[in-house]
Amino acid sequence: MQPTRPGRPDPHAQAQMAATMAGAVDLAAVKARSEAAARAQAAPPPSAAVPAGAAGSAVVDVTEATFQAEVLDRSFQVPVVLDLWAEWCGPCKQLSPVLERLAAEGGGSWVLAKVDVDANPALAQGLRVQGIPAVKAVWQGQLIAEFNGAIPEEQAREFVAELVRATTGGEVPADGETAPEVEDARLDAAEAALERGDLAAAEAAYEAILAEEPNHPDAGIALRQVQVFRRAEEAGPDALATADAAPDDVPAQTRAADFLLGTGDVEGAFERLLAVIRRTAGEERDQARKHLVELFTVVGDQDPRVGPARRALTTALF
Repeated sequence: MQPTRPGRPDPHAQAQMAATMAGAVDLAAVKARSEAAARAQAAPPPSAAVPAGAAGSAVVDVTEATFQAEVLDRSFQVPVVLDLWAEWCGPCKQLSPVLERLAAEGGGSWVLAKVDVDANPALAQGLRVQGIPAVKAVWQGQLIAEFNGAIPEEQAREFVAELVRATTGGEVPADGETAPEVEDARLDAAEAALERGDLAAAEAAYEAILAEEPNHPDAGIALRQVQVFRRAEEAGPDALATADAAPDDVPAQTRAADFLLGTGDVEGAFERLLAVIRRTAGEERDQARKHLVELFTVVGDQDPRVGPARRALTTALF
């Protein structure tokens, strides 16, 4: 791909970018994610106002029979933290009340799922529990972080905070919010523009949909995808050399990551930003983290490269 001149898009370069986009990002996954979210939200949304243990509570007791609905499906809404415990376990009795209090404070931004390993041995075996207390975080149906043993409340609070930031960008879903299932002919114009390599027209089409319907279930994600690939096109191949020459320049690193994603090197884009996160702190680290979370959204959690990168992000942050 050659860099385009400002104000004069190169149709050939745009066609190349759109073709790469189709290979790197499956636009059909946008609809699949909407359907998964709708299925999860058929149950009451998590809320600290619901009594602990009841459906829709921020703290639930999980069995082998309810694991699918309360943990796997729920994890398509918010992160789910598994607390694996037993009645005879002294350290469990120290850690569990801390996690329950944090879940209540979280107001439904994450769910604490408590599993009695004695009553649910198959779950404990399937989760490869070696000792208790064991804490495991689930997001989009995948294990992404864990720790063993009782830890101080400050460390537990940090674990949860970084988990929510890494998975949802810190956004707390509103109670009762559902993802509508929409078959929308307006999407056809945007998809046609993508097929002919006109990213600007696709962006305009998605923006027009969102102007009429700000909470459209597909257009928002698709617009972010197109915007990333437009940034990649604008950055051009020189972005890599510029970033390599200035490893501490976070904006240069994000432009290089956009270019890598736009040319199909998804893992390279993720790793470049993870490297920035590992060696920075404060606002610079948060800038790189937010950009990486955006790229996760663009690629989609159903892509097998996203899960390992999310786990690496959680590890780097915590």
